[in-house]
Amino acid sequence: MVQVRLDAVRKVFPRSGGEPAVDDVDLTIGDGEFFTLLGPSGCGKTTTLRMVAGFYFPSAGRIYFGDDDVTRQAPNKRDTGMVFQNYALFPHMTVAQNVGYGLRIRKVRGAEASKRIEEALEQVHLGGFGSRRIDQLSGGQQQRVALARALVIRPRTLLLDEPLSNLDAKLREETRLEIRRIQREASTTSIYVTHDQAEAMAMSDRVAVMHNGTVQQVGTPEEIYRRPANRFVATFIGRSNVMSMPVTGAGRDYVEVRGPAGATLRAAAPVDHGLHETADALISVRPEHIRLTSAEEPGAIPGKVTETEFTGMSTNVTVDTGEAVLQAASVEVPTRLTVGSTVGVVLPPEHVWVVRP
Repeated sequence: MVQVRLDAVRKVFPRSGGEPAVDDVDLTIGDGEFFTLLGPSGCGKTTTLRMVAGFYFPSAGRIYFGDDDVTRQAPNKRDTGMVFQNYALFPHMTVAQNVGYGLRIRKVRGAEASKRIEEALEQVHLGGFGSRRIDQLSGGQQQRVALARALVIRPRTLLLDEPLSNLDAKLREETRLEIRRIQREASTTSIYVTHDQAEAMAMSDRVAVMHNGTVQQVGTPEEIYRRPANRFVATFIGRSNVMSMPVTGAGRDYVEVRGPAGATLRAAAPVDHGLHETADALISVRPEHIRLTSAEEPGAIPGKVTETEFTGMSTNVTVDTGEAVLQAASVEVPTRLTVGSTVGVVLPPEHVWVVRP
């Protein structure tokens, strides 16, 4: 276990025309923490992970494992375990030979190697599978072999690059629980890369959301979901209604805005929001936090239903208020709610949040 720190890390590839793939990234991953780099394809998350692994060297900035500056250290000197997207298993080797490959490189042999291989396989619930060939395993089992191979060397840091992307949806859900269980038991500092918001929310102690090579926000899954820093985070993590509204009043940690149909809405805001009257504020509210009611209810914003979608757990409803189109996700909807019907929309102030552009 070790703390990992990235200090103003930047990466520019030779043929990029000077455009950085990763730009000025500052991160501190705590000892034993499960930390996720989350973002769309091309955002720089895998490049960041590969710099931590030592496969790429930063163009600027420093990388530290504890007090050790590993910025220019070779990958095999960093004591990291890596789980790749395609597993990178050797098909001509048995499961045990694959798991023990890193031990052989480190000259751990004989009874000690056998003991550690069996312990690693037990850890991933593959005890007794050591003599099997790789082609005799399912995709989920192969993924666990790759995880055992990374853990058997007892790394200071475990790095995982989209390890579930080749699995079907049900198996992904089951395997992510296994990975989190194993990481907790091993207490290994872990950095996980994914573009899947559900994975990041379910597995992580903290998440760094990346976009265009920069870190947009770092926080717990709850903080990022409930208090997104900007429009990108609000719309990338789950769904959100983001609207620009004129500010009519402001306090230290809130603003009041003029909403649809002239309604006055109060929104929580960061203490350094800098908004004042005559400015416009971007407010964010999640679909599940919008309450649908009668259009006659005092304080409700009237609107017309333009679309409904029953999903089983809830009903997604699109409401056009004339000034804004809102997406609501409601477990209970007013009776006879159909396209064309009139409905009231309530935005609870505790769930309305100011975001930056």
